[in-house]
Amino acid sequence: MFFNSTSDRIKGTLVFFLIVTAIASFAYTHYLVEKIREKEHSGVELWARAMEYNSKPLYADTRSELSAIMVEISTHDGIDDMAKNRWIRSLHRAESDLSNASLDFIASELIIKNRFEIPSIVVDEEGNILGSRNTGNRDLDDRIIAEYASLNDPIRIELGAGEMVQEQYIYYGDSAIIRTLQYFPFVQFGLLALFLGLGYLSLSSIKRTEQSNLWVGMAREAAHQLGTPLSSLYGWLALLKEQNNDQETLQIAHEINSDLQRMQTVAERFNKIGSTPELKPKRVGPLIRQVMEYLERRMPQIGKHVTLSLDVRSDRRIPINQELFAWAIENLLKNSLDAIDTRNSDARVHIEAHEHNNHYVIDVTDTGKGIEKKHKKEIFNPGYSTKKRGWGLGLSLTRRIVEEYHKGKIYVHKTSPGEGTTFRMMFPMDGNGRKPDYPSRL
Repeated sequence: MFFNSTSDRIKGTLVFFLIVTAIASFAYTHYLVEKIREKEHSGVELWARAMEYNSKPLYADTRSELSAIMVEISTHDGIDDMAKNRWIRSLHRAESDLSNASLDFIASELIIKNRFEIPSIVVDEEGNILGSRNTGNRDLDDRIIAEYASLNDPIRIELGAGEMVQEQYIYYGDSAIIRTLQYFPFVQFGLLALFLGLGYLSLSSIKRTEQSNLWVGMAREAAHQLGTPLSSLYGWLALLKEQNNDQETLQIAHEINSDLQRMQTVAERFNKIGSTPELKPKRVGPLIRQVMEYLERRMPQIGKHVTLSLDVRSDRRIPINQELFAWAIENLLKNSLDAIDTRNSDARVHIEAHEHNNHYVIDVTDTGKGIEKKHKKEIFNPGYSTKKRGWGLGLSLTRRIVEEYHKGKIYVHKTSPGEGTTFRMMFPMDGNGRKPDYPSRL
């Protein structure tokens, strides 16, 4: 459970960091967008006021006096025609300069050059679109007016003067830079999530590899360490048989020999961890019976009164490694025995073997306490255990034996708290390692 809780803390920290970063990015981007909108509003309003200013007549009294002087000159008899024409042209130029000098900058820099790349439209009082700029190929209809109105408040302008004044409205949308900024948090969030995901997967892969190498090394070292005392014990056992011929001693020697063979089998199992096992076609029924008989002989010693039963519906030979397969069955049976309450009068473990979709299926069903839903995904994790003693490696090793070495599948087929559990193993009968067709219960 230590590994699992540490993993959960790492996941929680990464998710929290991702959420905080996303919130900060969205908040800062919103702040920038609002600041840019304020500046763009000022630009559009300046453009609107320029249009409004350009439509109004300036210096009307002075231009009127100039016109009167031109009329007076043109009707004066004391001035020759060439002088009249020269003076009238000069007065016309003065009137024109007086009218437009103040508008040259506004007209050329703001209106003609169109420096603000903000999509906008000009609408009259009836809602008719009179003009547009930076709208691209979009249709100029009521939809664009509604869209721009939802983004920014329209700017009201008055064109002309006196009785000829006309009221118009300028609607405008968001510039390209605002539209780009609005998508930036999503891009940033996606890249950050991808980076953190790849980092977490890399760390998890490294951690799993290190743990796997550690367990392989420990298993092989344990097998190596058991080799020397086992050889010595076999020698002492042979000597005991030679020097003692009474029946009781021979019976004891026989039991010792059985346990030594058992220890030899355990050592061979550990020695096979981390290497590629040899798979040979075998009937699984006899192998399962051997494991069950071994456990039945030892159940009274551990205070268990459980009925073990086996139903083999197919004697088909399947490619397996005999030692590792027996180890997987033993681990599942021990797990079932640990889950059973000895006070239960109907304490039993039943194994059923049959064929299904080109796979050999083995179900191990117990009447134990069952597995809670929240723990279903954790029971195969290394280090997970509900017992006060033990390393929590039994089911993890069983999954490795079934899935990595035999290319099969093991999972919780069904379970219910207080009613027991069924583990299902599926082995490919042709040894090709194709994925079995099984229901996803996890």
